Amino acid sequence: MAPLLNVAGLQAWYGESHVLHGVDLHVNEGEMICILGRNGMGKTTTLRSIMGILRKRTGQISFAGQDMMNVPLHKTAKAGLGFVPEERGIFATLTVEENLMLPPVVAPGGMTVREIYTLFPNLEERRSSPGTKLSGGEQQMLAMARILRTGAKCLLLDEPTEGLAPVIIQRIGEVLVELKKRGMTVVLVEQNFRFASKVADRFYLMDHGEMVAEFPVGELPQRMDMLNTVLGV
Repeated sequence: MAPLLNVAGLQAWYGESHVLHGVDLHVNEGEMICILGRNGMGKTTTLRSIMGILRKRTGQISFAGQDMMNVPLHKTAKAGLGFVPEERGIFATLTVEENLMLPPVVAPGGMTVREIYTLFPNLEERRSSPGTKLSGGEQQMLAMARILRTGAKCLLLDEPTEGLAPVIIQRIGEVLVELKKRGMTVVLVEQNFRFASKVADRFYLMDHGEMVAEFPVGELPQRMDMLNTVLGV
């Protein structure tokens, strides 16, 4: 069976700065992969290029058998790709529920508001609170929840645990496990490989705009020397 998402020879630029140098990766339906790497190695650029936010790119990107390289950004979202950026993008003057309801439904199969509140009880408690009143963890939950309601088939998730308290990180991990049970396909960018090892099926290791290794989660123990070298941990 062909991968749900396939990326081959992806190169990308910010102006004259050449950031990605032939990235190859694939994600099967219902699989969760994690892209590991230090800051500035091209992880976020990879997600932005897949989503079509960064347009100065070459190579091949296909999703559900469709060529995505020349597809406008709004049609990328309608195809079933959903992006949760590291900065979260919460609208400060809107309430939690208004933020949640803002993105349009792009396909059937998305979660109902009731299902989302069951998954994120904190959001139900804060449903009438403006975005400015939310903690970092609550903002991250809301950013994820908005995409889950739309019916997106693949979630591009950028550094979801960055700067969060351990108890919130644990909750994010529990949510990702639940999403896997529901068959959601996830591309996770993360520096905390110990967190990622609890949820990911496979790892890609990124260094200077290239994928330098790819391995299943079961090989993590024997890859530690390489991870320590590349990640600087």
